[in-house]
Amino acid sequence: MEYKKPEVPLNMLSEPEVDALYEKAEMDLLRDALKRTHKERFLMMTTLMKMNNTFRKAKITFTPYTLNK
Repeated sequence: MEYKKPEVPLNMLSEPEVDALYEKAEMDLLRDALKRTHKERFLMMTTLMKMNNTFRKAKITFTPYTLNK
């Protein structure tokens, strides 16, 4: 599904109109998700699990930059 640019900028719309746009976008995402097969869902879940394990094992280290080398 391709995003269509609104004719009126979002900052010019009233709050109920903006809420309706977000509601429609959310429903579109849900409809697309329901169209996926069990295999596609499984492959996505395993990918997310692998990423989660990678991020959990990751260590962030900081070494300050010095000119003395």
